[in-house]
Amino acid sequence: MKSHYQVLIIGGGTAGIMTAAQLLAKDKKLDVAIIEPSETHYYQPAWTLVGAGAYDFNKTAKRMADVMPSGVDWVKDKAMGFDPMQNSVSTESNGDITYDFLVVAPGLVMEPGMIKGLPEALELGVACSNYTDPEHTWNTIKNFKGGNALFTQPTTPIKCGGAPQKIAYLAADYFRKNGLKNKANVIFATPGTVIFGVKEIRETLMKVIDRYGIHFKPFYSPKEIDVENRIVHFSHTAPEENRCVINEDNELGEQMVGDVDISVPFDMLHLAPPQAAPRFVRDSVLSNDAGWLDVDHHSMQHNTYPNIFGLGDVAALPTAKTGAAVRKQVPVVVENIMKLMNHKPADNHSYNGYSSCPLVTGYGKMTLAEFDYNNNFIPDPKLKRMLVFNSDKEHWRLWMLKKHGLPYLYWNKMLKGKNV
Repeated sequence: MKSHYQVLIIGGGTAGIMTAAQLLAKDKKLDVAIIEPSETHYYQPAWTLVGAGAYDFNKTAKRMADVMPSGVDWVKDKAMGFDPMQNSVSTESNGDITYDFLVVAPGLVMEPGMIKGLPEALELGVACSNYTDPEHTWNTIKNFKGGNALFTQPTTPIKCGGAPQKIAYLAADYFRKNGLKNKANVIFATPGTVIFGVKEIRETLMKVIDRYGIHFKPFYSPKEIDVENRIVHFSHTAPEENRCVINEDNELGEQMVGDVDISVPFDMLHLAPPQAAPRFVRDSVLSNDAGWLDVDHHSMQHNTYPNIFGLGDVAALPTAKTGAAVRKQVPVVVENIMKLMNHKPADNHSYNGYSSCPLVTGYGKMTLAEFDYNNNFIPDPKLKRMLVFNSDKEHWRLWMLKKHGLPYLYWNKMLKGKNV
């Protein structure tokens, strides 16, 4: 194994593979390596559909060897730390590898231990999560007989911020179609203040919540799971004037202790575990105070070390962590690296925070949130021409895009470095 590369990429996920493919499309003579320990590459956006029984889990996986771009050296190893003054990355088995340019894109990691009782709840199958085992989610939904179906998410940033509510809508639709509508209390509890930050999408989603009779609970921050008694304890984070009053004998069995502690019993629990940057990034000089990779919001260039770039879920960018965001970030990073190689400034600062969240609202229904750093709704003009309607409304064509179009584009275009 070589010990030096022109461009060293950490991570064989969407961001790492796309960056390598686009760099080599610009110049196939470039000396590029990807550090990635996994044997399998997953198309995780489809896990929402897997969790609802609408997609085959096996179709979300490919061998890492089959998605590695031609011409890349695959270092099948774990990155362990950085020495940016020496342009060096330490690995678990291959020692130190040096670089001219470094791209940090290892994604994020699940940290269930940040909520007391959650590791045990997941281990025992008391809780399910599309983020860790979507097939278990589908089994849980299929076997639900009634009571409180509680869906929630943590206070940390998470990949695809809309995913915890998508599965709530799909479950509500499934219960309705299978005679459980009057036996199920579907609850969506979120630390957020609104269902979605983009106004146009928010208006659509509130109609969806109303249609299913979902109990929407903003300002609910999960802090502990009582596995034995099947209760989730939340901190109620609303300002005093927005504090809710929990009446005794309410239909959900909620209880309030003091002003801020609310307990909700459940018969089914789905949640997104807390998430964080991998430890080797979190504890390094490359991270910001919150533990995410400290990069410029518009160029993805590191704020301290100009030959380092970061993108994808690990980057400290105030936008949703999605593959759609990566699709817009990669060309900016690639252009900036090519400019630096040619002794020009990395002056492409064009990334505007674009991200997109395909919000599945039922079987055969979806709305598509596309937005920037300021939560402006910015639908893709090409898509609008193709669909001939506003993507902020529910439509079966968007469901078809999610189920068939996007996986095809992912495997055949995005991972091959083609512009989509």
